This record gives sequence, structure tokens and C-alpha cells, in this order.
Amino acid sequence: NLMSAPGLNVGYLAMNTQKKPFDNVQVRRAINMALNKSSYINAIYLGHAKVAKNPLPPTIWSYNDEVQDYDYNIAKARDLLSKAGYPNGFKTTLWTLPVSRPYNPNGKKMGELMQADLAKIGVQVSLKTYDWPTYLKKSAQGEHEMLQLGWSGDNGDPDNFLHILLGCQGVTSGSNYSRWCNGDFDKLVNEAKLTTDQATRSKLYKKAQLIFKDQAPWATIAHSTVFRAMAKNVSGYVIDPLGGDILDKVELK
Repeated sequence: NLMSAPGLNVGYLAMNTQKKPFDNVQVRRAINMALNKSSYINAIYLGHAKVAKNPLPPTIWSYNDEVQDYDYNIAKARDLLSKAGYPNGFKTTLWTLPVSRPYNPNGKKMGELMQADLAKIGVQVSLKTYDWPTYLKKSAQGEHEMLQLGWSGDNGDPDNFLHILLGCQGVTSGSNYSRWCNGDFDKLVNEAKLTTDQATRSKLYKKAQLIFKDQAPWATIAHSTVFRAMAKNVSGYVIDPLGGDILDKVELK
């Protein structure tokens, strides 16, 4: 028996906004426009994912569906790079995920696809990786230029994505891999922490997602489908939206 459900996750490409040229928002927008994300869904996830436009998955409350994603547009991406002062592109490195995760099952292959896409706008990418503990340690310290990562929510609250992954505090703690600290964004997500009214919080988070998209510290890639395979005599199993395996009501019949 094979069960499936939308995953409470996001896979993304983070750009280190503390390093040139990724301190330039035009460059970050150009990277977003150069990546053919739909092709990654087919090649990497075998169709079992949705293209991501927000840092929040669509299964979580306060997801802003009015956000407009960056179109795949090579000509416009080249134009943005030129306006940013890089008419001939530039050289950079991209760290590829060394382990298979629900939000990115094949980092090396995705890296090769990204490398080919970015070459079309003159961005020459060298791929690099490390063992998983080293990868996490070095990226938390901000040693990367671009890197693949992602997140699976562990409590179902938007704060678990927006504040942890993109808040200014996360730059210091090492969980904000874009090292992006935006005062307007940070004010909204921190204000949302101070009220228990979900409608008020939702409005604040939707505004924050608009700022995130405009400033483009990530290229959001995918929200993947989660699968569980089991013997046919397994009864009572339910896929946990937070990614765990809850077995207290499971029986073998």
C-alpha cells in the first residue's frame, strides 16, 4: 500500500546577501528568472511536487496565494544583470545538497540543471559540496555564495518558516542561510508573534511574503509530496503533516 500527502515543506536556493554580487537585489531577481523550476519538478521530483513561489507551503494557514512568482525569462534576467553592472555575468559557486531530503531528493542533479540554466545568462557556476555535518556547519557560518537547502515544518505555525529561516535573528543563530535581514519583514513577523489572533497574524504574514518575494533572498523551488509505503496488512496509519511517524494507533491485521 502506498500513501501520499502534500508535504509541509519547501526546497530553495539561498543566495548569501552578505556577499557580492548577491547583495544586489537585481542580481537575485535575475537568478530567480533564470531557473527553469518546472523542469526540476519533472527531472528531480518525477512530477511529485509543486513549484514554490512562497517560503511557506500552500498547506499552511496565512499562505499568500496573491504573490506573483518570477517568470522564467532568460532575456529579462540578462537585462537585470546588465542593469546591476554585470552585462557579461559573473563567476560563483553553488553548494549542492549532499543528502536526499523530502524537499530535494537529488541535490547533485538539481545543481547540474541550475548550472546549465544560469550559464544561459552568463553566470558561470562551480558546483561544490561537503559531507552533511560540514555542509550545515559551514553554511550556518555564511561561508557559501549560493546553496541548496529546505525545511519541513515541525509545528504547523508560519513562524516556524518565516522567523526561523528569514528573520534577522536567524542570521546570528545560523538558521537564515541567505543572511538576509530586512527591517520591514522582520517587524511584521515579530509583530505577529505578539498576538494570538490568527486573522491578525495571517494579515501580517501575508504582507511579509510580499516583501520576501520582492527582495528575493531565495529562489523558491518546490513543495514536494510525501509518500509512505507499507505492507497491506498495516491498519490505522495516518500521514503526519509535520513529518513524523505516529504509530500508537497502528495495527497489523
